[in-house]
Amino acid sequence: MAEFDRPALVAHARDSIAKGSRSFAVASKLFDKPTRERAWLLYAWCRKCDDLADGQDHGGGMSVIDDAADRLNYLTGMTEAAWSGVPTGDPAFDGFGLVARECGIPRRYADDLIAGFALDAEEWRPRSEQDLYRYCYHVAGAVGCMMAIIMGVDPEDDETLDRATDLGLAFQLANIARDIEEDDAAGRCYLPMEWLAEFDIPPGQHMKPPFRPALVTMARRLADASERYEASARVGAARLPYRSRWAVLAAAGIYGDIAREVRRRGAHAWDHRVFTSKADKLRWVARAAKQARGTPEQASRDGLWDRAMMPRG
Repeated sequence: MAEFDRPALVAHARDSIAKGSRSFAVASKLFDKPTRERAWLLYAWCRKCDDLADGQDHGGGMSVIDDAADRLNYLTGMTEAAWSGVPTGDPAFDGFGLVARECGIPRRYADDLIAGFALDAEEWRPRSEQDLYRYCYHVAGAVGCMMAIIMGVDPEDDETLDRATDLGLAFQLANIARDIEEDDAAGRCYLPMEWLAEFDIPPGQHMKPPFRPALVTMARRLADASERYEASARVGAARLPYRSRWAVLAAAGIYGDIAREVRRRGAHAWDHRVFTSKADKLRWVARAAKQARGTPEQASRDGLWDRAMMPRG
């Protein structure tokens, strides 16, 4: 097994999260040092894979991809090498291999995330609401499971991992609601085809002015669903050590506000990109500190998408 310069990999990952996500960067500072560094290492790999798949630079400027299959093969091969402990020359991949070995992250979660990138490479579209949740699991719920394991959750603790999945789904549903216009510009649409048919919206026409009232309704559905999954995730957070619980609750509030703001803006949700201000982030840090000391409001998982619905070979 090759030796890696862990401090250098951590420094790269720290810079990656600072540039790629101010929301997650703020929340990550609440972890204890070992967990914080491992969260950064995982984030840097997720960010690098996502950037490769979407033609972005740290989450900005999504573009139409004309070599999606080649990019997928590249990130798959680099992840395989990192998983095997083979130096890749890319700190994002080497860092992931390191944290996966340190924490015993099951391989299936990395494979599930890459399967989400494969769906995008195939220009996949969700037909039903359940299809949408399955996609959200692939690109975000699987990351929630890996993060939970980094925070000390037993890989066999399915109940807590289900709640961690819910947090990933909450984040991704908020992203989709916020980014409907941006996704459309890149030739993507994550609104279920059944929803579009319900409102008689032809494929690719949902951003047209005549369909704005229907778009507002669909965005509200996404925001409402995000809130339900966020409530479930908060129950799971209570099972984490205090510092991790604080970080998760802060992130849940910061990201949850994105979905809530999309819902509040209605037809104007896509006039300007929704984000959570620095002041609001700090307010959530303070609020989450208090929440982490209390007992969360109980939220049932009845009716929520479940990892057990995933097909396994």
